[in-house]
Amino acid sequence: MNLAAIQSALRDRNIDAWLFYDHHHRDPIAYRVLGISERLMVTRRWFYLIPSAGEPQKLVHKIESGHLDSLPGEKRTYSAWQELFDGLKQMLSRHRDIAMQYSPNNGVFTISLVDGGTLDLLRGLGKNIVSSGDLVAFFEATWSEEQIQTHYAARDAIDRITAAAFQEIGRRARNGGTTEFEMQQWILEAFSREDLTSDDPPVVASNANSGNPHYAPEGSSCAPIRPGDFVLLDIWGKKKVPEAVYYDITWTGFVGQAPPDRIQQIFQVVREARNAGARFVQEAITSGKQIAGWQVDDPVRETIRQAGYGNYFVHRTGHSIGTSVHANGANMDNLEVHDERRILPNSCFSIEPGIYLPEFGVRSEINMLVRDDRAEVTGKIQNEIVII
Repeated sequence: MNLAAIQSALRDRNIDAWLFYDHHHRDPIAYRVLGISERLMVTRRWFYLIPSAGEPQKLVHKIESGHLDSLPGEKRTYSAWQELFDGLKQMLSRHRDIAMQYSPNNGVFTISLVDGGTLDLLRGLGKNIVSSGDLVAFFEATWSEEQIQTHYAARDAIDRITAAAFQEIGRRARNGGTTEFEMQQWILEAFSREDLTSDDPPVVASNANSGNPHYAPEGSSCAPIRPGDFVLLDIWGKKKVPEAVYYDITWTGFVGQAPPDRIQQIFQVVREARNAGARFVQEAITSGKQIAGWQVDDPVRETIRQAGYGNYFVHRTGHSIGTSVHANGANMDNLEVHDERRILPNSCFSIEPGIYLPEFGVRSEINMLVRDDRAEVTGKIQNEIVII
């Protein structure tokens, strides 16, 4: 835990304190930010308060009194519920605006982990509970320079693998055919050679399966890939080094001389929507504007809506990227949630609009890395359907 950095972040946001709370490991964010072992047996409630200035405070149950001993600060213990109530009252007596893992109306549900009863209890003490969303993003979804280099290394490897995968699909399709699952396994073998890892295997989807945003090919039920087929590859991975971060892209191709006009038309709409999002981010960051995730979603979604396909773009525009492929920073989302979290310097996210029709789906995904005064697309940008 970096106490000085947490307290500085609280002061920057005019928040009196950050209150961490857990039982039965319901809040994994708390363990990561505080650096507590997630192997602890936690059957009772613990609280840890970090004020914007001064010494932190702990409140732990007497039978699990050592759980926060690795952290600095004064410790109180409780057993009876009355002691818990009095302990919280004393701990919070000098603070009004308290950040917790909470999101108004459960808007950002990955952050909204504190139960309603606890919120009732704290509000009954006169406390104003605010979302820790931007704080969590700062400590969990901004990258060091070393992490940025691991992203670039993953980018170089995955861009090579993606290009080679399309070539291998073409070779196999013209020599007896292949399947989605076989090509997925080919990509995983390439990952092993490139010292890459991933939390889930890549997506290889052909024709109608590409219209399912979370399609997962299986050996027993996957589709073949043959000449005349449309193919979508969604590939994400990171290097096998500590604290490495992900690179995550989606490209599409056609096994043949030229894709049908309908596929070309949909690809062009998706490409323009993707470019609208990237352009908005780059212009905003260059001009010094602070922007939130929902604002990036809007120009992307509007481009697709104006083309007449708004009902076929069924997911958010993009997600935060970090040591996990879906990290705890701002998502580019004004559809599933109205994500008001700020896009922070040294954070990365995807822009990946898609149009999903019954016969096929097109998605185009890039990664954007934001710095203090600029934003960059970190990998290759697909401007035409790959001719396989």
